[in-house]
Formats: sequence, structure tokens, C-alpha cells
Amino acid sequence: MQTLDTFDWIAISIYFAILAGIAIWVIRKKNSNTEDYFLAGRNVGWFVVGASIFASNIGSEHVVGLAGAGAGDKLPMLIYEIQAWVVLILGWVFLPFYARAGVFTMPEFLEKRFDARSRWVLSIFSIAAYVLTKISVTIYAGGIVVSALLGIDFWTGALGTVILTGIYTVLGGMRAVVYTETLQAIILVIGAAALTFIGLDEVGGWASMTETVGPEYLDMWRPMSDPNFPWAPLLIASTITGIWYWCTDQYIVQRALTARNIKEGRRGTIFGALLKLLPVFLFLIPGIIALTLKMRGELHWDSPDEAFPVLMSNLLPSGLRGLVAAGLLAALMSSLASVFNSCSTLFTVDIYKKLRPNTPEKKLVQTGQIATVFIVLIGIAWIPIMANISGVLYEYLQSVQSYIAPPITAVFLLGIFSKRINAKGAFVTLVTGLVVAALRIFMELIKDSLDPNGILFAFGDMNFLYFASWFFLFCVILIVAVSFLSKAPAYDKVENMTYQTITEEEKKNNKVSYNWVDIAVSIVIVIIVAGVMIFFNGE
Repeated sequence: MQTLDTFDWIAISIYFAILAGIAIWVIRKKNSNTEDYFLAGRNVGWFVVGASIFASNIGSEHVVGLAGAGAGDKLPMLIYEIQAWVVLILGWVFLPFYARAGVFTMPEFLEKRFDARSRWVLSIFSIAAYVLTKISVTIYAGGIVVSALLGIDFWTGALGTVILTGIYTVLGGMRAVVYTETLQAIILVIGAAALTFIGLDEVGGWASMTETVGPEYLDMWRPMSDPNFPWAPLLIASTITGIWYWCTDQYIVQRALTARNIKEGRRGTIFGALLKLLPVFLFLIPGIIALTLKMRGELHWDSPDEAFPVLMSNLLPSGLRGLVAAGLLAALMSSLASVFNSCSTLFTVDIYKKLRPNTPEKKLVQTGQIATVFIVLIGIAWIPIMANISGVLYEYLQSVQSYIAPPITAVFLLGIFSKRINAKGAFVTLVTGLVVAALRIFMELIKDSLDPNGILFAFGDMNFLYFASWFFLFCVILIVAVSFLSKAPAYDKVENMTYQTITEEEKKNNKVSYNWVDIAVSIVIVIIVAGVMIFFNGE
């Protein structure tokens, strides 16, 4: 690792000065009510919505972890990064229902479609999921990045970044998050693109890199006999997780809900999907470049998760290295800011306001600010435990998400597409899902102490892709069975809330909210995703 020099520090300082300027400008716009604080006044344009969706998704855990997957023979994990087509499902399928319902949160939508019990379960489920998969992973990856770049110890780097991000998130709310994320997305794309181009030049181009690692290394489609990434469960599990993450998760959907209308929201998701095509080229390929240089004896790193920061510090010229370092810090901060704001929204709107419905708006904003602080502390406490679950950071993230996603995906999908699915079916599925997911994580942690021939060991040791696929099928059967064995929901619970009950007037309103350009760009995105899947087949 080369240390940063004067020009690098100048680049980082300029970036933070601009970021501070945006944060101060936003903080001065008073957040007088919950709509201002949690949804930026619902007055954001498509460009900022799309950039915010992208920046929220691409945290330092993606940068570090996806490059680590490229460097550590885990190329099948790429499928989680080419899910731009799932982002389109948010805009075209789910968003019209969310916007029509006028909701702040996803649990609030479940209450309108089902009942208050489902809202409570999803609120608690979501906050737990954020601690398990987002806050702790982002802080952990951020600590690796900051310590590697700035030459300081892991905990100082992690805590310093958390505190800095927490300050502007608490003070500025959602508006501070989306506008700073727009800058962070731009910086990250420019910096990582520079590293990819310089890296490919350094290894002698794509053909030379392929020759070193071997063409079979670039195959994301493994046979069904592969113990880690059999192709069919990989495709099924990644789609289930993708629909949960992009279409039903507060963390992402909240960005689309800040749009000033459905047209801007949908265009924001299309733009976000377009940006989502970039990570393959910006982060995965640098990981393969780092592996190539290591195999040639020109670069050294101990863990695949170190591949990106080591490559960056050794290949990039002075100044540009600082810009990419700023981009990495930006990725860390944007992800943290997003999850802090989403957690405080869930706690304030779905828990605190339900318990105290007459609380003044100003008091609700203050409650959200206090909730942020507590959630950060819980996330920091989880980091040492997280290190025991999976070897590579990115794989840990996807495995835990695979346990959380199936019940929520089943409830939202069937809830929107079928008017017969009722509150009892949704509640039973969510509760059962929460218990099974918690049990799986616990068994995975203690499986070494279990009898290798026992059923509990098999449950904890089953490949996470197979587990997610079968678990989703189980959740679908469960919600359908419970719903059909109990009373059909009242019409006011399904009116305009499912595809089977949408009125002709609403269909007309929806058609006005898009044009041929939106359709054409969406089709192009799907074609590019298919092209990437075909390209990475090792031939």
C-alpha cells in the first residue's frame, strides 16, 4: 500500500468541502414536519432520485466486497450486481401502488393492504435486517477502506466515518441524504472508471488478463454439482433477494417515494437501473485485475477484500488516487446516511407514532434523530459477531439477505397480484419467516458444535442459495394455504391495492405517467443485462 500524498489530500479536502457546503445548504432548509424530514418534502426530480437509488445501493461493502468476489473466485456473485431489470420492476410494477396509497414506509403499505399486525412485524423485521446486513457490513467495510487508505487503525476509521455521517443525517434528514448522494454517485463513478481503465491498461488489456486467470475463471454459470454456486438456485435466489431489496425494502423504495410525482419516480428508477449496470465494470473487473497482477507477482494482498484499496493505491497517479479515495469514502457515507434515515423513518413512523398517535410533528422529527443514534450503536456492537459468519464480506451480505428476503417477497408479490390473499396469511408468513431466518443464522453460527449427521447441522449447513429457493416456495405455499383456509379480505383492503381491483380511471392515469422513451430505455437495459449474463460464460 502506498500512502496518500499532498495532491491526494487536496482532492479529498475539496470533495469534503463541497459535501459540507451541500449539507449546510440543506440543513438550513428547515425540516418542519415528517414529510420534509423523511421524504424531502416529496419534491425531488428523477435525476436525484436515480442517483440516490444508485448511491444508496453502492456502499463501501459493494466496492470492497464485489472487488473481493472478483479476486476470490466468486464470480457467480456477479448476478446480484446485474439486477438492473429488477430496479425496473420497482418503477413499473410496485411504485404506482405505493404512490397511490400515499405511504411513508413499506410497513405502512402492508397495514393498508392487510392489517396493523403485518405492519408491526415488518417494522421490527426491517430494523433487525438493517443492523444485520447494512449498518454492520457498511461500517466493517468502511473500516477496512479508511484504515487502508489513511494508514490509521480499523476502529478509528470506522467510528470516525460513522460519527461524521451521523451528524449531517441527523441534522439534514432525507433531503441532506439524497442531495449529498447525488454528488457521491458522480465522484464514485468517475474514480472507479479511471481505476478500471488504468488497470486494464496495466495488465495488457482484456485478452491478456483472461489468459492469466484462465477463461473458465470468468464463468458465472457453474454446474448444478458445484458445491457453492449451482446455477439454477443462484438464478432463483438472486431474483427473490432482488425483488425484496429493490421493490419492497424501505432503504431503496424511500428514494422513489421522495419524487414529486409518479412520472418522476418511475424515471428515477429507470435512471437508477441504468446506473446499476456500472458496478460490474467499476468494481468487479478491478478485482480480477488485482488477481491478475498478484498471479504475475506484481501486487500483493492477503485477503480478497483488500484487492480494491491495494490496487487503487498502487496503480493510480497522485491526485486521482485521492479522488478515488474520496469516492470510496463517499460510498461508505452514502450507504450509512441512507440506512440511518430509513431506520429512523421506520422507528418513528411505524413504531413511535403508532404508540403515540397525537405526537406533534416537531417531536416526531426529534424522535427520528434520537433513534438514529441508537441504531448506529447497535450496528457497531454487531461487527465482531458478523466476522464469524462468512469468509468473504460480499458473500456474507448475500447469504444473510437470502434468509430475510423470501417471506417478505412472497407477501408483497402475492399481496399485489392477488386480492384473495388476506391479513392472516400475510401475518403468519411474516412471523414464520422471521423465526426460520433467525434460526438459520443461529445454526450457521454454531454448526461446528453440532452432530454432522443431525438434522440441525443439515439445516445450518445447507447451501444458502438452495435454502433461499426452497424457503421462498415454502412461504408462497404457506401464505396461499392460510389465506384460502380463512375468510376473504374486505373489499376496502384490496380496492385499488391489487392488479385485480385497479379501476379503469387509475389505469388511464398510469398510462399518462410514461412515454415511449421510458419504455425504450427500459427495454435497452434488459437487453444489456442479458448480454452481460451471456458474456460471462467462460467461453
